Amino acid sequence: MKSVIFGLSGLELTVDERGFFRDADPAGYILFKRNCGDRVQLRALTDSLRDLHGRSDLLIMIDQEGGRVARMQPPEWPAFPPGAAFDALYEKAPISAIEAARANAEAIGLTLSEAGITVDALPLLDVRQEGANDVIGDRAYGHEPMRVAAIGRAVIEGLQAGGVTGIVKHMPGHGRVLVDSHKALPIVEASEDELESDLRPFRQLNWAPIGMTAHIVYSAWDDARPGTLSAYVIETIIRERIGFNGLLITDDIDMKALSGTPAEKACGAIEAGVDLVLDCWARMDEMVAIADALPDAGAKTLERLERALAFRKAPEPARLAELVKKRDELLGLV
Repeated sequence: MKSVIFGLSGLELTVDERGFFRDADPAGYILFKRNCGDRVQLRALTDSLRDLHGRSDLLIMIDQEGGRVARMQPPEWPAFPPGAAFDALYEKAPISAIEAARANAEAIGLTLSEAGITVDALPLLDVRQEGANDVIGDRAYGHEPMRVAAIGRAVIEGLQAGGVTGIVKHMPGHGRVLVDSHKALPIVEASEDELESDLRPFRQLNWAPIGMTAHIVYSAWDDARPGTLSAYVIETIIRERIGFNGLLITDDIDMKALSGTPAEKACGAIEAGVDLVLDCWARMDEMVAIADALPDAGAKTLERLERALAFRKAPEPARLAELVKKRDELLGLV
């Protein structure tokens, strides 16, 4: 099994994709709006991936946060609120905000489970900072680390109950950036002491099954390499200081924050200590180059992957309407 998660080009596997994926045997797949037509089509697509590998428990992930980051969209699928909605409720009623976040996340999980999706790139544990770029913005659960951790915990638990494994992101913190890492390399010049507040939510939830790295230079830790490519950030900050021992994947390596060829970036991340590389855009020449360059996943990565997928619980689909009603009643308190 290759240490990579690949994207798909469309609504169904092409002949070339089917042959390549069978031979390359990636650790999993990520879906985007281009892959989500309707309920029947999407379930057929995810079933075809499981059939291709003969693995009923396959990592198939998506970014379904709610708000402006939602790959499965109305009218075929329900809309979900952004993280800021739960932050606003927390100001008035913290316990109600946590319950609303848990109910919302379980509803998301049930929606994804029905489609055959096993992993959601949620929750964000990034602590929002005044004056930062809006790439995080209303996706965040607030400015206060322990509030972010409390809501984030509820989201992980809600997704789990809905049959989906969550991902804590973006380790070790994306809330301070002044530029969008999709477009350029952010450099965070905060001190060690200032960065402690960014680490706190991740440290509180260091038991999470999956984490995602950030393509950011943290000058206090490594002024030469972004976190995804920095052995110091991966091993000393994420693994040791945060205490995270789950499956660690990169953010999309195609983002402009990283330089080099796709294969160079993929190998650099694995060499720095990441478990799996995320390559989203289904460009066949790039996927072939990455698969040829990467080593097979090691025993520790395979164990972390198995543990992450086993984190999910059996969902109760009949609860969806009840959960949405509960969430909306609680958010209506604001």
